[in-house]
Amino acid sequence: MRVIPAILMAGILSTGGAFAADVNAGGTTYAASCKSCHGADGTANPAIAKMMKVDIASLGSAEVQSMSDADLAKVITGGKGKMRPVASVTGASEDNVVAYVRSLKK
Repeated sequence: MRVIPAILMAGILSTGGAFAADVNAGGTTYAASCKSCHGADGTANPAIAKMMKVDIASLGSAEVQSMSDADLAKVITGGKGKMRPVASVTGASEDNVVAYVRSLKK
């Protein structure tokens, strides 16, 4: 009877975030989907900011880093202000990109 609870626990852990996000995979996705506006190091592309007439916060700034992971994922997938949702970032890649953004902390 102890086998069933162990199997159930393993199933719960495998769907509940037991696996850490992959920063390297997040960096690859970031390079393909985010870098053109947010820069390679998370510092905004000034030409894009000027063209869109917006201030783009550095992703390593306290302002961005103080956001929860869920809020960061919501901005990535839902957009914010003039930033459009990034349709190519879904599922596990959301967590990976958030982990990569966390790695940009200054």
